[in-house]
Amino acid sequence: MEVVAHAGWSSEMLPVRQWAAICLVFVFGLAIPPAVEAEEEAWLALSDGGIVLFRHALAPGTGDPRNFRIGDCETQRNLDAAGRDDARKIGNTFRDRGIRVDQVLTSEWCRCWETAELAFPGQWTREPAFNSFFQNRSAGPAQTAAARTILEQWQGPGALVVITHQVNITALTDIFPASGEGIVLRSGPDGLVLAGRLPVSAFR
Repeated sequence: MEVVAHAGWSSEMLPVRQWAAICLVFVFGLAIPPAVEAEEEAWLALSDGGIVLFRHALAPGTGDPRNFRIGDCETQRNLDAAGRDDARKIGNTFRDRGIRVDQVLTSEWCRCWETAELAFPGQWTREPAFNSFFQNRSAGPAQTAAARTILEQWQGPGALVVITHQVNITALTDIFPASGEGIVLRSGPDGLVLAGRLPVSAFR
């Protein structure tokens, strides 16, 4: 997936700590850390109707129990206290930055829709195309194609938030995200391109 070129940003869009980093470039000739630039590109894309693919917040473990059932959270791997706190921080940061969110889509897995509810209460809708296929890899190609169609049809003007799983995001972007990390996409001449990444540390 192609990475978009630096599009530029203004001081009004930056938190104080990042604007201070830019000032140091002019005063002391220091370089802006690439991670800062990548995060700001991501936020700019979202403010312009971009898409963010979130891996659900922290839910310790891997996969799901043998008795897994959709709709029964007692049979699933769920968010822990740290994951719930991270999910709330995601929503708080979006609101603090004034990012307009027009739609929130989530996997039917409990750890995904709980992340959605804590971050964006009452705004989310379940979308099976973003369900995990970690334990059913044969479903991956069809689900990924369906998910890609949804993403490519997005036109904004606000942001589209998708809360899904590592395996789904990796299939769509070739990126292996951490729990609670957001991968931000924007439309380009040849389709969707990577605008930046929002690690858990980006949310306060």
